Amino acid sequence: MKLDEKRLQKTGVIVLLAILANFLWGSAAPCIKTGYQLFQIPSEETATQILFAGCRFTLAGILGVFLGSFLNGSFLKPTKKALPKVAVLAMLQTVIQYGFYYIGLAHTTGVKASIVTASNVFIGILIASLLFRQEKLTPQKILGCLIGFAGVVVVNVSSGTDLNLQMSLAGEGCIFMAAVAYSFSYVTMKLFSASEDPIMLSNYQFVLGGVIMIAIGFLSGGRITVVTGQGILMLIYLAMVSAVAYSVWSLLLKYNPVSRVTVFGFMNPVFGVLLSALLLGESGQAFGARGLIALVLVCIGIYIVNRGKPAGRV
Repeated sequence: MKLDEKRLQKTGVIVLLAILANFLWGSAAPCIKTGYQLFQIPSEETATQILFAGCRFTLAGILGVFLGSFLNGSFLKPTKKALPKVAVLAMLQTVIQYGFYYIGLAHTTGVKASIVTASNVFIGILIASLLFRQEKLTPQKILGCLIGFAGVVVVNVSSGTDLNLQMSLAGEGCIFMAAVAYSFSYVTMKLFSASEDPIMLSNYQFVLGGVIMIAIGFLSGGRITVVTGQGILMLIYLAMVSAVAYSVWSLLLKYNPVSRVTVFGFMNPVFGVLLSALLLGESGQAFGARGLIALVLVCIGIYIVNRGKPAGRV
């Protein structure tokens, strides 16, 4: 299949595809929690949660390889030189990030997870600027990070006037660690993508990382004992979330200025909060004062840090 580069550069196409990718990513938290219910995976069964994650990402990687090959016009496969990079990304982006994420989701709400996860944008800016020197930390980016982190704090402040943070290490703590891991993987992916196809890297690291998570979960005693048609469909959908969203986002970044694409990232937590309210019945938290204020602050922060990015291509 030969891609029409000019079509992918049209504003309407960029908007629609960016909305699609962020809708898919935003749906992940409520759909994972729904998957726990369908497969009857209790919050204390960490090994089974990791096994469930491994099944999703192995399938996601396989689907992504075929989708990426179709879009590329030839079968995607890593070279010997790329294999170590795939292994590094598999550990960072899949095993470590999603290990924390799946554990955290079992101990917190979809609304909180969606907002705290959005902090990866701000953590990524700080890591890329201060540790890897990939970009300059401007006053605008500092302001955006401060506003965004303020939103993360607001959603975790307990009710009342004591202003205590209502966070758990197993819940919001793990979600935050997943955001940190994602930020390191994002910077690493950006570094590796200079010489390798990002779609190939993403999907093969999903396969490898998924297989490792299956092994860890199974050897740790994890077992999926309840399997239903609805559960299988949800697992397939979650696999498609990763395969389709990463492929679409990579294509947009490949053929358009970075700033025209990443500015739409603010929609990710918006969709996450709205879908958590719809699918998980968390409307009280989603549309309460703290939830709305937190969401607005995070979205403003994401918009600010992305608005001033250089118009280069990756």
